[in-house]
Order: sequence, then structure tokens, then C-alpha cells
Amino acid sequence: MNKIEILAPSGSFESVIAAVKSGADAVYVGLKDFSARKEAQNFSFKELKQTTEYCHIRKVRVYVTMNTLIFDNEMYPALEAVKKACECDIDALIVQDIGFASLVHKACPELPLHGSTQMSVHTLSGAKLLKEIGFKRVVLSREMSKNEIKYIADNLDIELEIFVHGALCMCVSGQCYFSAMLGGRSGNRGYCAQTCRLPFNVDGCDYALSLKDNSIIYYLDEMQAIGVTSAKIEGRMKRPEYVSCAVSACYEKRENGYISTNTIEKLKSVFSRTGFTDGYYKGKLGTEMFGYRRKENVVSATESLFKEIRNSYKDELKKIPLTGKFIAEIGNSPTFSISDGINSVIIENETKVETALKVQLSDQKAAAQLEKTGGTPFFFKNVELKIDKNASLPVSVLNKMRREALDKLEEKRKIWHDYKFTLPKLSVIPANQHITERRAEVKEINITDLSKYDLSFVPINISDDDIKSLKNKNIRFGVAVPRGMFGIEEKIISRLKILKAKGIEDVLCNNLGAVYLCKKLGLKVHGGEFLNFTNTYSLLWAEQYGLEDAIVSIELTDKQINCLGAKIKRGVVSFGYVPLMLTRNCPMKSGRTTCKTCKKHGKIKDRKNYEFALSCDGNCVEVLNSVPLNIKNKLNTNFSTYFSVEKFYVENSVETVENLVENKENRKGNFGITMPKNAFTYGMYFRGVK
Repeated sequence: MNKIEILAPSGSFESVIAAVKSGADAVYVGLKDFSARKEAQNFSFKELKQTTEYCHIRKVRVYVTMNTLIFDNEMYPALEAVKKACECDIDALIVQDIGFASLVHKACPELPLHGSTQMSVHTLSGAKLLKEIGFKRVVLSREMSKNEIKYIADNLDIELEIFVHGALCMCVSGQCYFSAMLGGRSGNRGYCAQTCRLPFNVDGCDYALSLKDNSIIYYLDEMQAIGVTSAKIEGRMKRPEYVSCAVSACYEKRENGYISTNTIEKLKSVFSRTGFTDGYYKGKLGTEMFGYRRKENVVSATESLFKEIRNSYKDELKKIPLTGKFIAEIGNSPTFSISDGINSVIIENETKVETALKVQLSDQKAAAQLEKTGGTPFFFKNVELKIDKNASLPVSVLNKMRREALDKLEEKRKIWHDYKFTLPKLSVIPANQHITERRAEVKEINITDLSKYDLSFVPINISDDDIKSLKNKNIRFGVAVPRGMFGIEEKIISRLKILKAKGIEDVLCNNLGAVYLCKKLGLKVHGGEFLNFTNTYSLLWAEQYGLEDAIVSIELTDKQINCLGAKIKRGVVSFGYVPLMLTRNCPMKSGRTTCKTCKKHGKIKDRKNYEFALSCDGNCVEVLNSVPLNIKNKLNTNFSTYFSVEKFYVENSVETVENLVENKENRKGNFGITMPKNAFTYGMYFRGVK
């Protein structure tokens, strides 16, 4: 069984050194652009080259993160950045944008692609899709349990990467629009403002969107046994001492089977939010998972603690074994050859071996000099000596030969790959589509008159009576696959087969797993806005994969939408309470509410007294915006799309376009939330995001 990889975050070269000297097998770093941690120090290409050489000498892999959504005008610079990263000899690229990934894979098939956790993959079907299109590894969603991870490992041969320590977002990665909607700072583009760490009140808790940091290092041996490839530590924004401490904990657990008390205490002190949680991995959700940064958590990280941690990694970790052979024959030049098992070098010194007049060169003396490795990551497990009797050679010659051999070996170890990256020619011709259809997505079929729409998507659990009723009314409809499919993939597949047998073929898919399984079932797949199609190349991928149409990302402006290419029919969300988060742990559980005591709909309130409704499907919860989106009066004049989509989440008729436009007084809106006069938003369509 291969040892599980310890993968460390590095926001600077100082963190790279801390990670490597503490036992990391790989590091992941971001570039100055196209990184999900834009405000980390990040790396220039010169620094990236320095990093890959430093790491490769020490048998450590370097992964570059370009895990953001990319706009059309950024695509060529992004590809150029990958080309330069390949020239720096990186070991893999971590990506979110599926259009960008498809271009990279065509440009350099040998470059391993890792699917970022920002791709929201949390099912076997999602992992199968990534493998099918050329990914080597998938970074699974943080919210998955041990059994859910094991199910994928047992049924698919693809590398799996799991976050084992660090911050937990309340939202499933890649599905958060809170920071973008409220402040124009997109978490999908590396500018998250950490809105969830601010106060949000429910009964019994003032931080209903803030979770404790994840820590499942204790289960490293268990994850290794079930087939997890890589144990990933979160924290590219954190200081080197944090990185070292987290890596040390992983290294101790993997190598020794336990974590020392001293390391545990340092890990708690260096950074936490009132402790750690293993709730997702153990499948135990609830109040105990919530926490926020308090004064005692801040003051525990003292300078004396940081100094102690720095001292722990001041020396090289000797983990590269070498073999050597030294030959000293009288009358000839001495030679010293060394090998790491892959690379070999031989050094010959111009000094001739002489006959000793007084003191001969003994095996013990030669070995003592030749086996020194100083400030390098090497150690000699064996040096074969062949020294003539009565041979003499100055110690300075032995030392020089050793230094030259180690230096030459380091040079050989620096370069691991020979990538051939061919920059593609990019050309985008705007599609110039026109609004032709009006569509709806509803949580309950009695919310609004579906006869007004050309196509409506209803819940997957629609009753047989409702199916019959809709068909009798000649209403064209399909079903929406849940965005969060944690632990219910097989149930969804069974349900879709039943619905297909009843003649329902249209499905709205908002995660890659749903796209894959619905295609395999022979259904008509409609791509939802939460697939994050933000550029022409993601739409081209959708077109080539066989999607019927696609709703573009809600983070695009009208001008960006109108410039998109590809022939696939595209749509835009035009009305409704936009979901800002998809969560597996319900915000209501941060306080005194449980599933048994919860009313059908909950809400949270921010520090400005805005209320955000919660929509629960029994498996996951969506946090909805405090005011509805409404661009109905802008569609025909501002948007080049084939259809618009209106989203309905309540069981009464107050949530209609007409009421939004005509009702000028304060009113009760979504789930009883008080809405101010003329309250609606244009979303991000006219202001954009960073």
C-alpha cells in the first residue's frame, strides 16, 4: 500500500521551506493571477522555478493552483501562464473552470490535471466525469463522510485528495455567491471577503455561518487504507509556522501512528476557531461544528510559540537515501560515484593517489569524510570502498569530491519533466441569440401558473398525481436534480429511472455528477447556473458533451454574456431569490434548533438586520438572498440569450414578477421576510465582480 501523500499549502517560499523540512511530500502554490487566494503573497514565475528546483531535489512535488473561473478576455493570458508554469517544471495543475481545463488538456496532454474542490465534486458520478475528460485526480468536497469517500475509492480508479486540516467554509466550495452578491468580490475568482465569518443570527447563535476548522489528521491511516491518495492541508494565507505545525502532525501520524501531545497543543494554539471538528468525516452534523475566532484563540499564537516551531524545522530533513562507491588506486586519479536509485554521477579528481610515506588512507577515515552530507536532504545508506593498501590522499580531496558529487546530483534532480505545450488559437464569435423562451424552476408546483412557461422544472420528488395533472394541462416540464447529492446518488438514479419510464426526459443539472449520470441514463440534460459557465470554452465543452442548453453564471455581466460564443442555446436567471450558498450543515443547527423542532422554513439575520431565507430539501440547505432578483424589464434590450429563467421558492403567489413591480408598499416576501419598498436587485448583471 502506498503511503498517503502529505500535501501542504504554500503562500510564499518561506512556507515551502517550512513544509518540506517538516515532512511534506508535495506543496501547492498559487501564481500572481488566476488563484483562489488572490490576497496571498503568491508566486512569480522566477519564484516558481526556484520552488520546483528546491522541491524536486528533495523528492517533493509542486502543484500549481489556477482554480478560479476565467472570463473570455482572460483565457489567453491564463493559458500563457500555464505554459510558463510548465517551463518551470510543475508536477500538476489544479483547476476549477471546465472550459479552461479542456483547453489545457488539448494543449499539453502530459500535464496532470487535478479537479479543484471548487468543482464541487462529491459523488462517484462527478468523479467519473472528471476521469472521462482527462483528469488524474479529484479534490473532493470537504463535506463528505468517510463512507462516501470510500464508495468512490472502491468504485473508480482515480486519485482522491481530501482536506484533512484547516478552515471550513460553510458553503460547498464553488457554490458560494455571498461575497460576490453583497460586495462584488467573487469567491469563485479568488476574492472572497469571508462574509460567512461575520455575525449572522439565529435563535441561540450569533455566528450561524461560521464553522470550526476541520481536523481529521487522526484518521490518516484510515484514509490511507480506504484508498485516499493525498491528505491536503488548507492555509495558503497562513504563516510558515502554521504550515510546519500542520505538516508535522500529519507526518507523525503517518510515520508513527500517533501525534505527540506537544504537536497537538501547538496545532491548537497556532490557529483555531474554538477548537476543531471532524463532523463531516464522521457524519455527525450539528451545533458542535460551529465556532468562530475568539480572543483566546488569537492570543494563544505567541511569538515564543512561533520561534519554537521555527527551530523545529531549521535543519534539513534527511530522507533521500544514497549509495556510493569510492575507488583509490595508487598511481591513478580517485573516483567517487553516487546514486539516488534513478540519477547517478561520477567525480574524478585530477590528484593522483600516492603511496603513503607515513599514514595510509584507511577505510574508516575515507568513510567519515565521504558520508558527510551537511545541509542537504541526503544520507548515505552505503558507501562501497576500494582503497589500495598503503594509499595516500589528502582529506581536502575527499571533501571536494563529496561536495562536487552532491552538487552534481542536485542539478540532475531538479528537472523531472519535458512538457510540450502548444498554445491554441482562440477565436470567439458572439452567438447573438434572442429571448425566445420563458422558463421556470419551482420548489412546489402550485407556486405559480406553469402554463405561462415554455418549460418548467419541478422537484425530483414530484408525486404521481402532480405528474398526471401537469400532463393533462399540456404543460411541458422536467425535473431538477438536487444540487447537493451527498449520500443520495443511488436514490437519485433510481428515481430518474422511474421518471423516465413515466415519459419525463428533461432534467436540470447543477453539478457535474448529475450531468454525468443523466447523460448515461439517456436523458435530456439542461445545464444550470451553478455549473458556473463563465466563458465560451465552458459552453463549448457543454455543447460537445451533449447538453441541450446551459444557463450562464450569475456572476457575468450583460456585456460579458452577449460576447459569449458557442452555438449551444444559453439562458439567464431573470427573477427570484438567488441562492447564495449551498450548505450541508444547516445554519439553524448553530443555535437551539434541530430538524425535529425546525419549522418548514428558517431564516438568518445579518448585523444590518437583513434577513436571509433558508430552503431545505432534507439533505442540503440553500441560503437565499434577502431580496429577489428582477431583470424582467431588461431582458429584451440588454441580453443576448435564448431563454430566461424565473425561480420560485415559496408556497404562495407573493413571489411573482407582477407583485414585485406593482406592489409599492412594504410587504412580506420570501418565507415571511419583511421586504422594504421597491426591494429587488439586478444582481451582478450590470456591476460585475472582481
